Amino acid sequence: MSKIVVIGAGIAGVSTAYALLMRGYDVTVVDRHRYPAMETSFANGGQLSASNAEVWNHWSTVLKGIKWMLKRDAPLLMNPAPTWHKYSWLAEFVSNIGKYRENTVATTRLAIAARKFMFEIAEREEIDFDHVRRGILHIYWDKRSFEHATSVNQMLVEGGLDRRAVTTGEIKSIEPTLHGAFHGGFYTPSDSTGDIHKYTAGLARACEKRGATFMYDRIVTGIERRDRFHVNCSAADSDGDSAAQAIEADAVVICAGASSRGFAAMLGDRLNVYPVKGYSITVHLDDEASQKAAPWVSLLDDRAKIVTSRLGAGRFRIAGTAELNGMNRDIRDDRVRPLVEWTRMLFPEVRTQRVVPWAGLRPMMPNMMPKIGKGRAPGVFYNTGHGHLGWTLSAATAAMLADTVVQDGPPR
Repeated sequence: MSKIVVIGAGIAGVSTAYALLMRGYDVTVVDRHRYPAMETSFANGGQLSASNAEVWNHWSTVLKGIKWMLKRDAPLLMNPAPTWHKYSWLAEFVSNIGKYRENTVATTRLAIAARKFMFEIAEREEIDFDHVRRGILHIYWDKRSFEHATSVNQMLVEGGLDRRAVTTGEIKSIEPTLHGAFHGGFYTPSDSTGDIHKYTAGLARACEKRGATFMYDRIVTGIERRDRFHVNCSAADSDGDSAAQAIEADAVVICAGASSRGFAAMLGDRLNVYPVKGYSITVHLDDEASQKAAPWVSLLDDRAKIVTSRLGAGRFRIAGTAELNGMNRDIRDDRVRPLVEWTRMLFPEVRTQRVVPWAGLRPMMPNMMPKIGKGRAPGVFYNTGHGHLGWTLSAATAAMLADTVVQDGPPR
């Protein structure tokens, strides 16, 4: 049986490991953390959202980025300090504006396909992840943004999505706890939400039951190709000293999120994935009044670029913002505060006494499409660069990658 090493134990890596196991491979997953889903898959917005499949490659995004550059609490913020990686990524981002419609439609179709895979996996493996299937409601404060959303909706519908416009009265009936004077909205009943960390951890346990090996607390220091691949790792022993280890494999799959670019360079590939930082807060609903005042329907506020999810009775997740600032993982108060203030404005009866902030790095390709497939060298594969839709797309991209390995990788 051929052995495959998957680098990365986030949603993409664990989903890929599962898909490869189901196709008969011996799988080892390597991650630098002690547990799965400890980086970008830890506390995202929680949406499984085909309705958010619009890619960002649009001139309006560029103009907003320039407008907001000096506003520290802006939804989109870029550190103007020059780096080759950042500006080469931005140049490629602009060059893909012409594929805006094509890629939005393709992403919609992929997101819809991913639902079927994920729901089947969750049922088969009995994974509890606070799944709420009440749809996603997009809200718009003014006519201009609603008209843009109408044109976007045409692309989403072309991709196969059931999404309809709703009036202000319908908004109130769909989510009665929501406060605000909105122009209109769009509602996608087939979208859903859940806890990505709980799902990924549950899927990792399912992989272990099916024979996968997970090697945590391992830092990959190099990847060499001799007769087989040698994935060189260092680990911290009980005394804090570094212990070297080499894992042999017949193939390697890179699912390392924002770190994938470095691993691709080790393997002779150029992968221009950039870390776009996002923030979230988890509001703990510790009293009955807050639990009743928090929404169960998932929301996306187009003006603030904020999404929400209800994670069981006791937690309310609010996430948003995009920050181009390299591999910086700092949690900044001026980026978290707008999320808290937004919660207080739209849900005034929810107490924000206990709020847990978080920041993660979305791995984004310049064309906003995930990198799925072969590398230049035989036995090298990629499933990474999912951007803001990692969880939404993961089950489908993992299946696609696994099928590529079956076709072009080592025999099972």
